[in-house]
Amino acid sequence: MKESVRHIRMMVALAVAALILLGRIFYIQLMDDSYKTDALNNSMAHIPVYPLRGIIYDRNGRILVGNKICYDLLCTPTALEPFDTLLLSRVLEIEPDIIKKKLAEYTSRKSRRKIGYRSVVMFPKLPEETYMRFEEISYRFPGFSGQARSLRQYPYNAGGNLLGYISEVDAAYIKAHPEYKSGDYAGKTGLESSCERLLRGEKGEKIFYRDSRGRIGASYRGGEADKPAVSGMDITTTIDARLQHYGQQLMKNKVGSLVAIEPSTGEILTLVSSPGIDVECLADIGSHYKEIAANPYKPMFNRAVQASYPPGSVFKLVNALIGLQEGVLKPSMLYPCHAGYHFGKSSRLGCHNHRSPINMDEAIMMSCNAYFCYVFKDLIDNPAYGNSEAAFSQWRAYVESFGFGKKLGSDFPSELGGFIPQASYYDRYYGKNAWKAHTILSLSIGQGELGCTPLHLANLCATLANRGYYYIPHLVKGSGQVPLDEKYRERHYTLIDTTHFAKLIPGMFRAVNAGLGSGATAGVAAVGGLEICGKTGTAQNPHGDDHSVFICFAPRDNPKIAVAAYIENGGFGAAWAAPVASLLVEQYLTGGISEERKPLEKRVLEGNLMNKVKTK
Repeated sequence: MKESVRHIRMMVALAVAALILLGRIFYIQLMDDSYKTDALNNSMAHIPVYPLRGIIYDRNGRILVGNKICYDLLCTPTALEPFDTLLLSRVLEIEPDIIKKKLAEYTSRKSRRKIGYRSVVMFPKLPEETYMRFEEISYRFPGFSGQARSLRQYPYNAGGNLLGYISEVDAAYIKAHPEYKSGDYAGKTGLESSCERLLRGEKGEKIFYRDSRGRIGASYRGGEADKPAVSGMDITTTIDARLQHYGQQLMKNKVGSLVAIEPSTGEILTLVSSPGIDVECLADIGSHYKEIAANPYKPMFNRAVQASYPPGSVFKLVNALIGLQEGVLKPSMLYPCHAGYHFGKSSRLGCHNHRSPINMDEAIMMSCNAYFCYVFKDLIDNPAYGNSEAAFSQWRAYVESFGFGKKLGSDFPSELGGFIPQASYYDRYYGKNAWKAHTILSLSIGQGELGCTPLHLANLCATLANRGYYYIPHLVKGSGQVPLDEKYRERHYTLIDTTHFAKLIPGMFRAVNAGLGSGATAGVAAVGGLEICGKTGTAQNPHGDDHSVFICFAPRDNPKIAVAAYIENGGFGAAWAAPVASLLVEQYLTGGISEERKPLEKRVLEGNLMNKVKTK
């Protein structure tokens, strides 16, 4: 009896399994053609259709990066037949040995097995006239075909480092971004990289039947399975193309950066890194890469957002604001300067000669080192905090609230955060509770361990222009399909009461406009009617001449532009940075340079400081 029941159960189970199998076969054969399609893939050619990459505009609608059509020459190894190599060489203007070498790579047993029936790019980015010559006699080259793709075009010379370049993705990039395939291109630096998701578009494809010899024939299903390419989104930048170009001219033959921001929005008007990559090299970066990489001045290194410099004397403005906030400084306070600040038995932090004693306005105007040493000492040795470590930690919190010591969060790739030391940093060097203001006195004048980017300094200037707050600096404007991220609309206030900022403006105004005999450090930056407010800096450099630094905004009320210029080995702030920054301001606000300042412009445009910069 038990044997009979077991037999019946086995028969039922087999019947059920057979029904399931038959049902699946019926579904596959009659209802679902995906398996049939997969089987046909070996007899079909999938030709990618590359989308037009999005156009990049400046803030005034000028095209910074457009497109032009080029062609890739494809090779299908399984479809190759004997052909005239010399003829193909003449048509493509490529050496026969190069063609033979490429063919050897594709037709090896290992490559043929790996490539299969696919077509691979043999020679990318052929000019249109070259491809048209090939197309006329393409019937003589079985196994070869072409595909169109767009190539970047640069109608305006407005910053190779800023715009960035695109190049073919490699294995590492594909691993990190599996949506890309071999032969695809992607933005690798600059705006091309940071806006890749918007600019790239969506690749399409055309599907064709392939015969037994691998040759491409009719369109599969009359083209109904083809997928059209979707063009990338256009973006509008905050950059003023003409101002960017002028800034590059001013920085020619100089090493450093020039950054301009619209204070009321945080929009970056100009971002120059010098020396930089010329836009003529971007469209064919592969041909120029070795030359650029070998340049000892490192043009691919974007100093505006990646170089960490000591801020120099422009940082005195931050210490003045902290002093006002903490109540250890009042604008009317007088401090002496006898060629510097003297402390200990024989120590001195030097300063240039000027009248003494002076108040805060005069200290800013004349950039007095001693004055700000007194302010810093009162901050760090403030008995209200009990010890130097606690006072320093509070000082550091104030500094960080200006955006220093961290990434500002801009939409530009590779931005660095700089460095603001913590109290523990000095504890390791000097011991717990074994250091005071005099130990770290160089911080009073923006030296010592401080490190920041030129973008940080431009942001500081925008904060001063706004009297106490900043918007995160950014390069992409909200427009059309690309809305502005809300984080760029948010005001970032410092920890300093906004009422204190207005107290610094008279000193910054006098630094530029006080005239001869006043001791003003930035008289070279004065432009009649523009009311430029500024502060010079001379950042010490252990590897050569000091760095020239200058920040300024204009006009004094309702400022339209804030600028930071940082020129390596440029000497005093007034020597090079102040002229460069003020010329940029004048160009932006008036549309040109006045006749009386033409000699200054000529000196800056022709100035060459490259031999002063030591390269590694």
